[in-house]
Parts: sequence; structure tokens; C-alpha cells
Amino acid sequence: MMRGGRSLVSSSPAFSNDAKKLLVCTSNTVSVFSTVTGLQITSLEGHTALVTSVIVVPPSNPAAKVLCYCWTASLDGTIRYWDFSLPELMKTIDIRMPIFSMVIPSFLDVPAEENGKHQDLFAYVSIEDTKETQEKTKASRRQIRKCNLSKSRLVGKLILGETRKPEVLTVSPSGKFFGIRNKCKLHIWKVLDQGSERAAVRKITLHHTKKITVIAFHPTQRIIAAGDVTGRILTWRGFGNRAFAASNGVADQKLINVQEDKPGVRDNDDADSCSTWHWHSAEVNVLSFSSDGSYLYSGGKEGVLVVWQLDTGKKKFLPRIGSPLLYFIDSPDPTLSSISCADNQIHLLKMPSMGILKTISGIKAPCCYPDMYEGLGNGIAFDQTAGLVAVRTENYCIQFYSLFDDRGVSEVQVCERNHQPGDDVTVIVTSVALSIDGSLMSTSEVKLAEEGIGGLVCLKFWEAGSQNKEFSLSTIVYEPHRDAGISAVKFHPSGNMVVSSSFGGDFKIWKCNHDVIQNDQMRQNFSWTCHAVGSYKKKPMTAAAFSADGSVLAVAAKTLITLWNPYKNVLLAVLGETLTPIANLSFVGKSDNLVAASCGSNPQLSVWNMSKLSLSWSYKLHIEVVASAIDLSSFAALVLLPESSKKTTFKGMDGVILLFNATDPVPTVIWSVRKAKGGALGFVQVNPSSVEEISIDGKAPKVLLAYMNGDHEYVLFDPYCKDAREVSISQKEGLAAHDHKGQAGQYGYASIYGKLPEFDRKRPEAPWVPSFPSDRPWETIFSGSSHNLPPLTKLCSAFLESLLEKRTSAAE
Repeated sequence: MMRGGRSLVSSSPAFSNDAKKLLVCTSNTVSVFSTVTGLQITSLEGHTALVTSVIVVPPSNPAAKVLCYCWTASLDGTIRYWDFSLPELMKTIDIRMPIFSMVIPSFLDVPAEENGKHQDLFAYVSIEDTKETQEKTKASRRQIRKCNLSKSRLVGKLILGETRKPEVLTVSPSGKFFGIRNKCKLHIWKVLDQGSERAAVRKITLHHTKKITVIAFHPTQRIIAAGDVTGRILTWRGFGNRAFAASNGVADQKLINVQEDKPGVRDNDDADSCSTWHWHSAEVNVLSFSSDGSYLYSGGKEGVLVVWQLDTGKKKFLPRIGSPLLYFIDSPDPTLSSISCADNQIHLLKMPSMGILKTISGIKAPCCYPDMYEGLGNGIAFDQTAGLVAVRTENYCIQFYSLFDDRGVSEVQVCERNHQPGDDVTVIVTSVALSIDGSLMSTSEVKLAEEGIGGLVCLKFWEAGSQNKEFSLSTIVYEPHRDAGISAVKFHPSGNMVVSSSFGGDFKIWKCNHDVIQNDQMRQNFSWTCHAVGSYKKKPMTAAAFSADGSVLAVAAKTLITLWNPYKNVLLAVLGETLTPIANLSFVGKSDNLVAASCGSNPQLSVWNMSKLSLSWSYKLHIEVVASAIDLSSFAALVLLPESSKKTTFKGMDGVILLFNATDPVPTVIWSVRKAKGGALGFVQVNPSSVEEISIDGKAPKVLLAYMNGDHEYVLFDPYCKDAREVSISQKEGLAAHDHKGQAGQYGYASIYGKLPEFDRKRPEAPWVPSFPSDRPWETIFSGSSHNLPPLTKLCSAFLESLLEKRTSAAE
């Protein structure tokens, strides 16, 4: 299986010591991206559950900046040590308890060596004590524990703190303090001896009136900032002057004497003062001090990064990032920072101007619509020939994402609206459909009525540009079915026809008109007009599908299936009735079978034989989506499981994928899946232009099945292998991301194009005629993309020969 679409923003990322790489937690792996190109270089694979923390080992001296080591922690209960330049796993520590967060303060506050020996390395982890939960049958206890990384074990039964739910640990840049937020409290620890297991740990607690959401430590001074749910930012100065004092002598007595005047400090908290700033309208998610401590960065749901001058409170803004902010990270390079956003994007910023240099973009998160609009569809369509998936996004766009490359290709702005995070939903993109070749697209949208006024339904047709799926709008139809909503939009196999069905009781067939415009550059112009209108007894038309050859159109009239001639708009037949409305129709490849899925209190999956116009077989299943292969007689169905089956048979899985041969009611293969609600299925053809080689056990499959769950994570696998074996994909050189120093110490030509093949003089050279004309090679020798140039062993000889003047027989 090939997995992708993972979240890039589940945890805070980390920069390498030279700031040329960014390590990002992506599900149970860590993906390493180049900060120069924004493309993935490699990944760290080994964890079996979500990776929650990644910490890069800082250099002990300037010469050690080239070293690439890191620690990772995961919910699988392990801490792992990696060399991410290779990549290679160096060490594994299994503490057998889920780790929600980890910090290593002693990296930053380096202890002195005793008697020439290195002291042990310690980490502090936020874990869930599952053993104690099972023994005492109480609610899970989340604890703050100390772990000896050098000896690969937890430190005795030392528990620094307990919380009701997992909390994120935050360490100070100096490495002297670390802390957590816990409701309206802020707990801060100081370890007096970083290199000892029995070192004393002192703790203070600061109080607030509202729930604290994020904290940050000043790099040099004893200052801590915290954001709360109301958008306020609190800054405590001089925290821990009493509890963290070096001794209990006269100096301590002086500190106690001056504690009477503590402006803004609540109760008897150990801090000199507390000040409050308020700009954000919602909870604060991001807080970070600049490397010199002069500025404080904050961000939240508004999608605006605010820069506060710490001494004066003056502020400036980086507005309209377009999504709620989650993390802000400084790099060792003072001119580079990163900001992670809720739309699964990481922006690399040029400091101090805060201009966006590069964007690392994952697949956008699913749209969160009100419950009453959940039945409008999942807004996902597959481009079967190009290996792309189109998903709708919250900013009124359609994102095209490459399933093979696991990266975004383009975005199409469907609605001309300025999206701001937190705005009320006013427009919903209800559906997206693609032609078989992916050159045409149709979308439908609903503008929601405000207080019963102003509702509008639109149907739009788009045509693709020459590259990168850059679609342009060709036709827009307002109220295509009067004031009724659109239930389905499907393309004819030829791409020249589209059917749209309506809950209002009719369907329309739209025809494409090609106009050739003669100007400086000849181009085609597509426009769409209504070709026919049909209805059946005024029943709501809930689903539609074309047959593989396009000669038959099936439209679901609530619980009936009507068959039409799409060219003449003639009713051909009506198939038997189901118990509940049909939500999905699909012809099974080039066979004479039609699959129908109905929803409601009595859901049903039924297969109909078109030659006999009769029901072949059916199941009582709750179907989320059905997908059919273009040239095969099989189809796949995503089934939502009842609650009883989740707990017993499928052990927590909430869905299964069933692969059927249309003529056989017994599924050929069954896969159990998670997050099936809102998921999608699609068959994808193996395209040689996208990948150079796709193999399973050395064989290249012709078709892969793509499953995308409700969180837009996806998996690609061969549906005809019962054990769903791993898909091996070798990317083309042009798509591989290379750091500018290359991989594994490669430099120059090898770092960009890879190693040259070894030249064997005994091996007969392949003819070079197809590359360029043999009589005038100098005209085309350097044409085309640079990564497609021939090897130097052939390029140099051909180039030098082209510079020589050939003798002709006449000259002799």
C-alpha cells in the first residue's frame, strides 16, 4: 500500500541545525522537507502510531552543524533516535506507555562533565499510565515523567505532575525551565542538576481566571507568556524568584521583602509582575519569542500573525494568511521561520519582513459544514487517468492533489469570495465532477439564504489549461433547476455531455459546444447549453450515471431507476422499486450491470442486470460510496459498520471496503478501514507519465484502488491482491526533491541529477538516433528540460562532434 494525505500540522515541526531541512510529523512517520525547494527529501519510518514530538539534537560546536540527528516520540510508547541524513534508526527506547509530548532540556542547558565522563541525557515526557488504569479501573491518568535516554528507561516512580488530559510540554530556549498549561493554571519546573537522576526538581504554579491555551518562554530573561481562550496574552516577569533562588540566604530575604508590590499578579503567585495585551478575538494558538527576545509573535483563529514589541506593546501584522495559525517556529538562521496553519499548510517566512518564501502544502482538511448540510456529498472526485484527486476546501476552492507524488498540484477558485477563518458559512460547494480524461470539470454550489432571503444555486463548467490543472470558467448557469438543489452531476464518457439531477423532480442534459477562435493563437472555446430536460412522475431525481459507451443514462427517481436514451431523451425502461431513496448509481465498467445504493432507515446495495432488466442480487448495507473501474467488470463499495460490529468483529474499525465481481454476490476481497464516514473510493489507472515504475512483487498493476478517509488521508493499493501488498513507486528524477548539498554527501551534478551509470567499454552502446537528428545535432542537443539531458558520457561526445566541420566528397 502507498499512503499519503497525512496531516502536516498534528505536531510542531523542527528545523535542522543548518536550517536547510524541516522535519514534520506526518502520522506515524517524520517527513523531511527541503527549505529551499519546499519538496520532500526523505522520511523516517518505524513508529507504529502517531508521532507527537520531533527534537533535533543541537550542535555542540559550530563545526557540528552538519550533523543530522534527532529524537522522536510517539503514541506507540517508543522514543527513537535517528540520523535523518541517511535516514537510519540508531536507537529505540520502549517505555510501553503512549507519549503525548516530550522535551529534552539538557540539550540546551549542557551540564559540565564530571571526571571526564559524559553525564546521562534526560527527557521529560507527558504520558498516559495505562498499567495503573487497568489495575485500579479508574479514568486514565496522564503524568509528567522523567526518562533516562542514555539508559533507556524511566526514572523510578518519579512523577512530576498529573493531569486529566494530555498536555503539551514547553521548554525554555535556555533549557533551564519547562512547563505545561492545565486549565487556568500554569505549572513551571526547574531542574537544578540536568545530569543526575536524583536531581531536585522545583515547581511553581501561576494562576489565571480563564483557560490557558498556549505558553512560551523568553530566551534570556525569566519571562513567560501565556494565551487564553478569550484572546488575551498575559506576560509574567520575574517568575520563580523565590522558589528558584540559588540559596536560602540573605538574597532570598531581600526578594521576599519586595514582593508586596506585584502589579497584575494573582494571589501569592511567585512573579514580580503580570501585564495583559488583548488584540485577538478568539483563543490564542501561537506564542513565540524572537531569538533575541525583543518581540513576541502571536496568532489564532483569525489567520493573522501579530508581532508585539515586548517593551512598548506596539504591534504590526502579517494579515490574511487564510487559515487559523497553529505553530510558529524559529530556525537557527535568523532570517527564516515557519508557521503551520490549520489548512494543512506550512509557510516558510523570510524574517523580519515576514514575506512567504515557500509553502509546504498537504491535502486540505475536509470542510466543516452545519449538520443540516451534511447530506450534500463529500465533494471528492478522482481523475482516473492522471492519478489526481479533486477535493473541495473551506476557502471555496477545489484542490487538485497528486496521489502518486503526495503533493498539491493546483487550486481552482470556485467562488469569488474572500475567505476569512471563522466566518459563517454562506456558500457551499456541493459537488465536483471530472470528465474521464480530466480535461473538463463541473461544480455546483449553493448560496445559503439569510433569514429566508437570497438563496441561489449555481452550476459551473470549467475547462483545463495546458498544464498543472489550471481550470478556467467557461459557462455558469444560475438556478439550473429553478430553486431546487442539485443532487448529482455526471460526465458522459465522451466528455461532450453532462447530466445534472435535481431534488426538484427533473434532470437536465447539457451539451458542450466547441468554438474555434482565430486570433494570434488559435484556441478552442467551450460553452454549454441545455440539450434536454426529463422527469418521471414529478419524483425527486436523486442520482444519475452514464453507461460505459454512453448510450444509456440511468437516473434515480427517488426509489425507482429510470433508463433513458441521452441523445433522444426517450424513456427506455423503469426498474423495480427500493425501500428507501437511491443515493448512488454506477455502471460497472463495460459490463451490462448497474449498481444502486440507497440510504435511510432501510439501506440497500443492489446490482441490476441491464440485459434482463431485473435485480441480480442485493444486500442490506449502509453504503457511503460506490466506485467502478472503467474497463473491468468489478466494483468497490465503502460500507459503514453498525456500532455492534465495530466493537466485536472489526475491533474499532468503522467501515469496510468490499470488492465485488458484478455477477457474483460474494465479495472477492474485504478490507476493514477507519474514518469511513465522509470517505471516498476511486479506481486509478497506472500512468507511465506520472511514475516511472509501479510494481507489486515485481509486477506492474494496471489499476489501483484509492481509498480516502473522512480526514482526507488516503491509501493506494492493488485491489486484486488479497493481502494488499506494498506498492513500490520509483519517482522520476524531475519530481524528486533534492537538497542543494544533495543526499548522503553528494555534491554538484550528482546532487541534482543522481549518480551517472558506470561506463562499460565492453557493453555495446545503444543507438542515439531517437534523441535528436543525426545530421544536425547541435540544433536540438540542449532542448527540453534540464533533468532529461542525456548522460555526460554521451552528451559530451555528441556535442564535440557537432563542433567539428564534416568533409564532403566534393571537397575531397
